[in-house]
Amino acid sequence: MDRAVLPAPPGSNPEWGIDDLDLDAYFERIGYTGSRDTTMETLRGVHRAHATTISWEILDMTAGRQVALDLPAVQQKIVRDGRGGCCLETNLLFAAALERLGFPVVRHIARVRRGSNAIRTRSHAVLLVEVDGELWMADPGFGDESPLEPIKFADGATLTVGDWTWRLDADGEDWVLRCLHADGWFDVYAFRLEQHFFLDFDMINHFSYADPRSIFVGKLVVQRGDEKIRQVLKENVLTTQHPDGTVDTQTLSGPEVADAMRDVFGIRLDEGDQKFLRERY
Repeated sequence: MDRAVLPAPPGSNPEWGIDDLDLDAYFERIGYTGSRDTTMETLRGVHRAHATTISWEILDMTAGRQVALDLPAVQQKIVRDGRGGCCLETNLLFAAALERLGFPVVRHIARVRRGSNAIRTRSHAVLLVEVDGELWMADPGFGDESPLEPIKFADGATLTVGDWTWRLDADGEDWVLRCLHADGWFDVYAFRLEQHFFLDFDMINHFSYADPRSIFVGKLVVQRGDEKIRQVLKENVLTTQHPDGTVDTQTLSGPEVADAMRDVFGIRLDEGDQKFLRERY
């Protein structure tokens, strides 16, 4: 297999700018205080801390601002300002942290399925990580359906954390992540092992979060998940999904949207963004 599609030693690709990451500040942001060795314990701990602390959110696009993927910009937004981010931002941040720790990593791009086989643009970042000669798929940045811990990169591999179960299946050239819902297996996304560069992620970022044809532009979406529930805020409607398939829905006022961003999704908002949300909703 082409080594370009497999995890590479840390620092092999300077274009990712991993030296710009303040690793101590990142760990403080996600509340991680565990080992920094290149072991499964470390990978699992950092992955889980990231997934349960940093929410998927696109407030910037709602407010008409651009999203930048260079590491200094991502670090300022998520680590120092206490915001969340889209999958490209959060998973590239996570990848930089893993490389700084010494893990071999490769960044891949996936097509979101969300239960549909319709062909959609490639829009999601997913990682392969090597630990003691074994490959693991890592993805704390998808949002509500994110696997909370790494899953072994093998056909049929499963992961159960709390009340949720995921499975990774080989389907021809595709690798498909599925999650077990109350009514059966749900396709989350699919990806292929292909070489990608920062420019590829930057182009995806532009189409997903700047192009007027994108379904995300101008809409507020925030997502998170933990061992028991998954929560999604779309505009001013907050839904909570339970493992048994039940869904609770709540319509929020402007001040309640700002409060939910802080209290439900752990996102720190400045006065300008709070005012924007109060007035918008």
